[in-house]
Amino acid sequence: MKQILQDMAKGGTTVTVAPAPQVSREHVVINTTVSLISAGTERMLVGFGKASYLDKARQQPEKVRMVLEKVNTDGLMTTIEAVQSKLAQPLPLGYCNVGVVGEVGAGVQGLKTGDRVVSNGPHADVVKVAKNLCARIPDSVDDESAAFVVVASIGLQGIRLAQPTLGEAFVVTGVGLIGLLTVQLLRAHGCRVLAIDFDEAKLELARQYGAQICNPGKGEDPVAAGLAFSRGQGVDGVIITASTKSNDPVTQAARMSRKRGRIILVGVTGLELNRADFYEKELSFQVSCSYGPGRYDPEYEEKGQDYPVGFVRWTEQRNFEAVLDMLDSGQLEVKTLITHRFAFEDAPDAYEALTQDKSGLGMLLLYTSPVAERAVRQVPLSTSATFDAQRPVMGFIGAGNYASRVLIPAFKAAGAQFHTIVTAGGINSVIHGAKSGFAQASTDMDAMLADSSINTIAIVTRHDSHARFVAKALLAGKHVFVEKPLAITEGELEEVKAAYQTAHLQGKGPQLMVGFNRRFAPQVQKMKSLLEAVKEPKTFIMTMNAGAIPSSHWTQDITVGGGRIIGEACHFIDLMRYLVGSPIVSIQARRMGDSPAVEVCEDKASITLGFEDGSFGTILYLANGAGSFPKERVEVFAAGRVLQLDNFRKLKGFGWPGFSKFNLWKQDKGQRQCASAFLQAIERGTQPVIPYEEIIEVARVSVEVAAMLRNQQG
Repeated sequence: MKQILQDMAKGGTTVTVAPAPQVSREHVVINTTVSLISAGTERMLVGFGKASYLDKARQQPEKVRMVLEKVNTDGLMTTIEAVQSKLAQPLPLGYCNVGVVGEVGAGVQGLKTGDRVVSNGPHADVVKVAKNLCARIPDSVDDESAAFVVVASIGLQGIRLAQPTLGEAFVVTGVGLIGLLTVQLLRAHGCRVLAIDFDEAKLELARQYGAQICNPGKGEDPVAAGLAFSRGQGVDGVIITASTKSNDPVTQAARMSRKRGRIILVGVTGLELNRADFYEKELSFQVSCSYGPGRYDPEYEEKGQDYPVGFVRWTEQRNFEAVLDMLDSGQLEVKTLITHRFAFEDAPDAYEALTQDKSGLGMLLLYTSPVAERAVRQVPLSTSATFDAQRPVMGFIGAGNYASRVLIPAFKAAGAQFHTIVTAGGINSVIHGAKSGFAQASTDMDAMLADSSINTIAIVTRHDSHARFVAKALLAGKHVFVEKPLAITEGELEEVKAAYQTAHLQGKGPQLMVGFNRRFAPQVQKMKSLLEAVKEPKTFIMTMNAGAIPSSHWTQDITVGGGRIIGEACHFIDLMRYLVGSPIVSIQARRMGDSPAVEVCEDKASITLGFEDGSFGTILYLANGAGSFPKERVEVFAAGRVLQLDNFRKLKGFGWPGFSKFNLWKQDKGQRQCASAFLQAIERGTQPVIPYEEIIEVARVSVEVAAMLRNQQG
């Protein structure tokens, strides 16, 4: 397939070849026929990409504050690397897609292969979209007209929040693409409409759609125009679809509104509100969220869980359908909004026109390549790659933020031979595969596991897939490195154990490693060497200032991420197990009690472990601390001595003969050393660097701790 990407570091727009996505449950795969460039949103993104680092910082002051906090806790170089990595990830553009369904996943009803659909898929000739984010197109609506459905739904959601009634006077401020569609939809509601903009050509279109107009660029006063339009009573509502840093649109909206008028922000404006303007009239002000209810809800968008129509009449999908009905009936006219047509392959020219010609409205990309050419699931990234079969030859499954920013570079630095990188969507496998020197990008995991030239697999996907992928890779005879956790349920852990035993009974002897990198950190290695000289029990306090994550985040979902104890605190269960060097024999756990003042999650908890040698330790995993406090702290008390490690940068010793401190100029959590140790063990045929029994022990304890916390009463 081919997809449009925006370089957020340097500003270039490219059409990138990538493996086509495979269909999955609750999703459909669509072969695109036409897509619409959202002039306002995409012009802004392209402009941001072309801006200097200083201008980028000026546009995002809240991100600058986050960066400064990270410098304080993690160090300057670690922060610079994180920022550069973030900006180096190209951004897929587009969200107004029309095409033909090519594949239908399990759980999808009401759609079949061959249906014409509209979706919020990106600019790509093949897209995979969740079933709730697409809608079937009526036969009378052509593809070019249907391309306006998603962007029109943004305006429609703003209208729904304003709740217009027949005969009311409404103002639309900013009549770009969304604004002009909003004008028509308000007219269809039976409202009188006043359009305000600085562009006379766009105002003329609004006039053709039945609106009265006001051009401040000609010296016309928007407030006076609004009051005159409303016959001196004040307008019933204002929908702001403009994009500006100025506060004027909101201020003017308040001053032209009647008492208890409604103001809805669909676009982007300054938000320094004058209290008096709103207080005296008891005005309502609301920010509209994209296409409607369901947006940013993973249960709706990813898992396909619809809202009952009796309780949520208009969802994202039902808004799409409502706009399609308007097109079908002729009440919404979009042909006059089409200003440009480009072949999809000429997308860079389209984005050049977008930035140069501010009058552009409906800019369409047309897709004409044969469908068969789009369906390739393996794309070569190098034609000259050769591999030494006596050394680890790696395949990677997953290329998310941690994999691309940390783990792949760690394996590359350790001398790994990169063969194939597999991702679900395809585009990340090309972006990060090409950057890191992989020979091939793919969306076909089974083909990679069947490739005899690959002997080692790294799994860096969402947690609910780890155990399943580990089992498949072990049974295929591959050495496996899996990012934590190994499993999120007892059943999954048993699946891994069975696969491991089967593979070894078959004589394949693959190694299994979990990415517990902290035990390989240089300062932890120093702690280990110091503690080995102490022949008595030790006491540990490990504090993880984890930071708050919403309960809706996938890591908090116990069926997907397994929760933060299994998904993250397992690092410190393993670290304590390693530093003690003795089996875990007892577990106690307590989370913060139920309280209406605090969201109930397991990520504010205490875990106390007892060990066979008499040692014990407490892990404080806390999501309710300050971001300026060190994220990770390890303290060890033993034989009248203390070790204190702060954020893997500063190690202090108290009472240790010959040792007082070991500080690093840059945070080092041991990722590179972990990758190197794993590869060396395979190449040399030595014992696994983390014994299999310890890996299983830590996984079992993590699952048991999570169960204790979830079963806690009060």
